[in-house]
Amino acid sequence: MSVSIRKGCLGIAILLLCLVMTACGQAAPSKSSAPTPRAHVNNQSNDVSHLNWRVPEFRYTDQNGRAFGLSQLKGKVWLANLIFTRCPDICPPMTSNMARVQKALNQAGLKADIVSFSVDPSYDKPDKLRAFAEEHGAKTDNWHFLTGYSDEEIRKFAQSAFKQDLMRSETNGTVMVSHTARFYLIGPDGRVMKIYDGLRPDEKAIVNDIRQLQK
Repeated sequence: MSVSIRKGCLGIAILLLCLVMTACGQAAPSKSSAPTPRAHVNNQSNDVSHLNWRVPEFRYTDQNGRAFGLSQLKGKVWLANLIFTRCPDICPPMTSNMARVQKALNQAGLKADIVSFSVDPSYDKPDKLRAFAEEHGAKTDNWHFLTGYSDEEIRKFAQSAFKQDLMRSETNGTVMVSHTARFYLIGPDGRVMKIYDGLRPDEKAIVNDIRQLQK
């Protein structure tokens, strides 16, 4: 074999070896321990890089059929989330998680209102919300499950208040609403201060954040 051919073969061999090493050096995708979001979960907000936006005025209907609005929250620290009662997966655990946060706050001697906005208002009448609250351990003396608006109204409100786009679909009679799985912390001035994972909230961190805001 000529010297030129041997050099050519050696060059090809080195190239192939480099390609193999490069492929082996690429890290395999890590497997997250977090639960896989279901079809209706949408944790992507338009912009959460800069918090401190203001929640707009609202006045809706709670689980007892009474009017409740932002005016009753002025000067208070409160938590909010988006749910609907016929949600097939994340809303029940989110609500149970929020109930644990509520319990942790009570044990710490702190009071903070909680507001859950239904994203399925045509179905979630006050009686449905009241039953849902009881089922998941919510103490409704300071937890308000709201309805009494149209799909279009809650879509606009969710975008303005929580930078969240809602998407509604219906397949074979099953309603799906894409919405955030987040908890929002609103300060005394009515601005969103922090966001938490509603599926795995850090109760101690939330309690501490609320304590700091109430000083």
